[in-house]
Amino acid sequence: MRRILYSAALVTTTLLFSACRQPATTMDTPLPTPTISPTLAPSPAINKDSLVTINTDRGPITIKLFPDLAPNTVQNFLSKIQSNHYNGLTFHRVEPGFVIQGGDPLGNGTGGGQIASEINSQPFVLGSVGLARGGNIAVSNDSQFFICLATETCQHLSNQYVNFGQVTSGMEAAGTIKPNDKIISITVQDEK
Repeated sequence: MRRILYSAALVTTTLLFSACRQPATTMDTPLPTPTISPTLAPSPAINKDSLVTINTDRGPITIKLFPDLAPNTVQNFLSKIQSNHYNGLTFHRVEPGFVIQGGDPLGNGTGGGQIASEINSQPFVLGSVGLARGGNIAVSNDSQFFICLATETCQHLSNQYVNFGQVTSGMEAAGTIKPNDKIISITVQDEK
């Protein structure tokens, strides 16, 4: 029984910390065909100047999205916002000086679906917003996102993870997020 509990704990720990630190996988393995969940509400039309504001326990974090670099990712994110998917979810992963990660419907780093990765050349820097993923670079999590807390510690994520936005205000709030702080809501507005 002890061995089973230890194995379950090891698997859970591995999944919790896998989003940004998975080894490369071989390309010999057939890849699943990720799809965006058809149960999502239709999202607003993608506007190249769209901003979203994540309202958190620690204050608002405003993000400019990159629909030109990751159109399907942005569309999926906006659909989830429109359906209130993120309301009440938490930041389950907080690594000071590296990233905060949230949006997992299970709240423990193992939830969410899959979406095809739209890896792009946008470098990860302070305030970059990316999608979590497991070991397969071609498939990202369709729900969990992270925000980089420093350029130096996030540069290795460039060309390895989907970069789909940039914080334009609220990094002070992002830097104070603690584990299990809530995403109260996410709102969409057009840049003025």
